[in-house]
Amino acid sequence: MKMVTAVIKPFKLDDVREALSEIGVQGITVGEVKGFGRQKGHTELYRGAEYVIDFLPKIKLEIAIPDELTDRVVETITQAARTGKIGDGKIFVTALERVVRIRTGEEDIDAL
Repeated sequence: MKMVTAVIKPFKLDDVREALSEIGVQGITVGEVKGFGRQKGHTELYRGAEYVIDFLPKIKLEIAIPDELTDRVVETITQAARTGKIGDGKIFVTALERVVRIRTGEEDIDAL
């Protein structure tokens, strides 16, 4: 099993969610986060004063999947979240050692 963690632009969330549903992903966890990478934030004007926005709003997706879906999920997120501009985000894939469904006690693949 794998945990796919993706950090994407907020306005791409619906596109990514729909694309993942189409390939059979049944559940995702979504959180609002802030951060920066190479884009290093940006400057804005407010009432005539210029200030720097260091941390930009992003969406963090976490998806637990069977090993055989990993490449397909990564490709789907990449295609759905890509704008071609800086700040499109990143995808991280890590191994999942154990998953337990709290309600039933099912474990690993059965718990997904």
